Amino acid sequence: MLSIDLPDERATQRLAAQLALLARAGDVIALRGELGAGKTSFARAFIRTLGRAEEVPSPTFTLVQVYEFEAAPIWHFDGYRLRDPEEAWELGIEEAFDNAISLVEWPERFGAHIPPRRLEILLSPGDEPNARRAVLSAGGDWDERLREFAFHA
Repeated sequence: MLSIDLPDERATQRLAAQLALLARAGDVIALRGELGAGKTSFARAFIRTLGRAEEVPSPTFTLVQVYEFEAAPIWHFDGYRLRDPEEAWELGIEEAFDNAISLVEWPERFGAHIPPRRLEILLSPGDEPNARRAVLSAGGDWDERLREFAFHA
C-alpha cells in the first residue's frame, strides 16, 4: 500500500499521468472515493496522457466510454448508476478486462466482477480545500510495478 498526498488537482493529474505510463493491456484500475473526490479528473488525465487531447466526457450517463489507442484501448467505466453488479456484463467488462486498460469509477457497484489483479486507488479529501490523498493498493503484477514507482509532484 502506498499513500500519496496531492496538494491540488494538478498533482492528481500528474499522478494519473505517471501511472498511465506504467499501464498495459489487461490492467484494471479501480477508482474509489466519494462524489467529488477526483475520480473523473484522474481518469481524464490518465486518458489524455496516452493520446487523447480533446475533451474526455464523464461516462456517468453512458456508463462506459471507449478510447482506441495504438498501444491498447482504454475503457472508462462509471458504475454509479448500476443497480445490480450483473448489469456490468452488459457493458463489455469481459472484453475490456482481458484486452484493454480499464478505468473503473465506483468499482464497488461491479461486485465480485472486478478482478483481484487490479490497481486500486482510493481518493479522499486532504487537509487543505483542494488537497487529496491517494492510497494505492496493488494486486497482480501492479505490486511489482509500484515497488519501483516514485511520484513526482
